[in-house]
Amino acid sequence: MKRIPMLAVSSLAIMALSLTACGGDSGGGGDAGSDGGSAETGKVGVILPDTQSSVRWESADRPALEKAFKDAGVEADIQNAQGSASQMQTIADQMITNGVTVLAIVNLDSESGAAIEKKAATEGVKTIDYDRLTLNGSADYYVSFDNTKVGELQGAGLQKCLGDKAANIAYLNGSPTDNNATLFSAGAHSVLDKVTEYKQVAEQAVPDWDNEQAATIFEQMYTSNPDINGVLAANDGLGNAVISILKKNGAAGEVPVTGQDATVQGLQNIMDGTQCMTVYKSAKDEAAALSELAISLAKGEEGSATGTTKDSESGRDVPSVLLDPVSITSDNVADVVSDGGVTKEELCTGDYAQKCTDAGIS
Repeated sequence: MKRIPMLAVSSLAIMALSLTACGGDSGGGGDAGSDGGSAETGKVGVILPDTQSSVRWESADRPALEKAFKDAGVEADIQNAQGSASQMQTIADQMITNGVTVLAIVNLDSESGAAIEKKAATEGVKTIDYDRLTLNGSADYYVSFDNTKVGELQGAGLQKCLGDKAANIAYLNGSPTDNNATLFSAGAHSVLDKVTEYKQVAEQAVPDWDNEQAATIFEQMYTSNPDINGVLAANDGLGNAVISILKKNGAAGEVPVTGQDATVQGLQNIMDGTQCMTVYKSAKDEAAALSELAISLAKGEEGSATGTTKDSESGRDVPSVLLDPVSITSDNVADVVSDGGVTKEELCTGDYAQKCTDAGIS
C-alpha cells in the first residue's frame, strides 16, 4: 500500500478542522444517508394505459396506488394515456422533466414502452413494467401476475364447462401488441390442445382489446362456424362482446365463454349463466406490490423481487414480482366481493340482488 507522507497527513488534518469550524451549523457533518441528513425521498410517476381495455385501471388501480403512496408520504403523479402511445410518451417526458425518480408504465405496445424506458434510463430514472412486460425494454423491475397461469386457468375453466365431449373451440385473444395477451393464449392452448376431443375452429386477436371490434370479429367467426361449442375469450370485455352475439343467435348460456378481470359485468354474466368463468387478479394486491417496490426505490433502497421473467425477444432476465391469479366461477363469486375487487352495491343491483344472495354475497 502506498504510504502518505506525514506532512500531507498533517495538512489534511488541519484542512479538516478548518472545514469543520466553518461548517459547524450545517447539520452534523454526516453523509446523506445518515441520521444527520437523510437523503430526500424521490417522486414516483405511474402511467396507466387506457380506460377502454378494462375498467380496472381507473376504478381499482388508481385509488389503490394513490392511497399507498399517500400513506407512505411519497409524492406520486398518476396519469392515464387514454390508449395513445404518443400521449404516453408525452406524459413520460413531462414526468421526467418534473423530477420523477421512479417511473412505472403499463405499456400500450413494446416499441413505444421501450423508447420511454430508454429515455428514462438516460436521465437516471428507475423504471418498472407494471402488469405488462415491455419486450426489448430496459425496465429495472416487472410487477404483474403470472400471466401464463392466467391462460391456464382460463383453459381449465373452459374444459370444466365443456366436459370431455367433442367440442369446437374459438379463441378471441387480446391485443397483438400486448405481450400479456400472447401469454394468456399460450397458457390456454397448453391446457386445451391436449384434449383430443376438442377442435380449434377459429382464432383471432382483437386490436387494442376493443370490445366493439371483438363483437364484429366473433360475429364473423360464428357465421362461418355456427357449430362453435366454446369460446376462450381473453377478458371479460371480449367475453361480453361474444355473449352479445350469442344472445342475438339465441345461444347465450349454451356456449361456455371465459373471461378475465372479474369485472362487475363479467361476474353478473357468470350469475346469469352466460359466462363460464373469469380470472380474478386482485388490483389491490398488484397495486400494493407496485407501490411497495416503487416506494423503496424512491427512498434510494434496493428493490426486492421474487424471481425473474425472461424477455422473449432480448433474452434478458427481468427481476420480477409475480402474483397468483384466481379462477372465479359461480361457486366463488362472493370471494371477489369479500376481497374488495368489486362492491356489493355495484354488483347486486336490480335483478342481481337475489342472485347475489343465492351466491352467498351478504
